[in-house]
Amino acid sequence: MRRLLLLLTLMVNGAWAAQNAELDAVLDNLGIRVEQRLQARFERVGVDYPPQRIQLIAFKESRRLELWAYQHNRWRFIHDYAIFAASGKVGPKLREGDKQVPEGFYRIVDLNPNSHFHLSMKLNYPNGFDWLNATREGRATPGSNIFIHGSAWSAGCLAIGNHYIEELFYLAAKVGLQRAAVMIVPYDFRYREIAPTHNGPSWLGELYAYLKLRLDQFPLADKAFKCAYDCREASTTKQRALP
Repeated sequence: MRRLLLLLTLMVNGAWAAQNAELDAVLDNLGIRVEQRLQARFERVGVDYPPQRIQLIAFKESRRLELWAYQHNRWRFIHDYAIFAASGKVGPKLREGDKQVPEGFYRIVDLNPNSHFHLSMKLNYPNGFDWLNATREGRATPGSNIFIHGSAWSAGCLAIGNHYIEELFYLAAKVGLQRAAVMIVPYDFRYREIAPTHNGPSWLGELYAYLKLRLDQFPLADKAFKCAYDCREASTTKQRALP
């Protein structure tokens, strides 16, 4: 029995070491391509690179992903990215297979250098809030495996194209996953008030109120201009989105 346990431990450790070696190799290769690009983005807005922490904010309705960095006790806007694909509609993810993008505050828990969608960052969906409400409502399978990834196709995840995922994948690794968070909201609560949620779950209003409070930490006044990414850049990038 001890020999079997030892063998299993060695196999797990070996697989873990191989996966980390592959991730390191991918990050080394990415650094050559994206480090200068990231440094230029941060230099343009006067923020030190690499930052202390990063926050990604995804808006489902407008298909936009904002990058913010924490410096000198405040959040600073860095860049707007286009979201090329996000299936479903406004509203939370409730069950496996509904093809909904979740809504909430999440952490990046894993970086996958071998994704079918070029590269991917796994979110901790379902988080504690998701599980609590799923349990109360008898939903045993609220879904799983939610990613931000490359390519231009998605079923419940956020696809931002290969060009953009390379930047954010590398940046998340550079900053550290424990200092990288993701907020996914239905639409921008800074532009308009929260719409009535009568057709949604009973807890949806509570979730949106919480997300609005979080979003208030990232004021629109701190954005240099409304569309920070160049639309021509987004259009060109989409042509390179597929592997």
